[in-house]
Amino acid sequence: MKTNNKGLRKILWGKNYTLKNGDDRKVINFFWIHVFFLFILSMPFILSPAMASQDEILRFIETKQKEIREKEEAIKIEEERLNILKKEIEEKMENYKRLLNQIEEVLKRIEQINDEKLNKVVKTYESMSPEDAAARLSMLEDKIAVSILVKMKDKKASAIIAALEPRKAASITEKMANFVKNFPIR
Repeated sequence: MKTNNKGLRKILWGKNYTLKNGDDRKVINFFWIHVFFLFILSMPFILSPAMASQDEILRFIETKQKEIREKEEAIKIEEERLNILKKEIEEKMENYKRLLNQIEEVLKRIEQINDEKLNKVVKTYESMSPEDAAARLSMLEDKIAVSILVKMKDKKASAIIAALEPRKAASITEKMANFVKNFPIR
């Protein structure tokens, strides 16, 4: 059996027509023109889910871009707030450093005044006889007596300790051995 290809071509593509200017053109069959137009006319229905999803995608992208802009603005505002706080903290730290320096100066001055006063007391006790100095030192707290005796010349301090009653002399001597002068710690 032989198929007639010409007949099939006629159905698919139509007949050869000679146009007025002499061109031979194949004219598409009326059936296929209808199929083409039906396809074109049905495109919105075929593509509408894709178009809807594109619209949704565009809305989603716009929403995300808006969220990103809002977050960027929030970050900028937070960054400005943090910069202001940083400046405030730096200013406060500078103030605290200044105050700390002033306090250290005042403490040094107080220590200097106390040392001057203690030196005067030490000179007073050194000018006394060992028995009188011992009688008076025995009435003081051990801590104060130790401070005075530590600043005295060794010969004078030993004479005063020798004049103290034995228990008081032992207590003061023990504290003198463990005596550490308190300096302000930086």
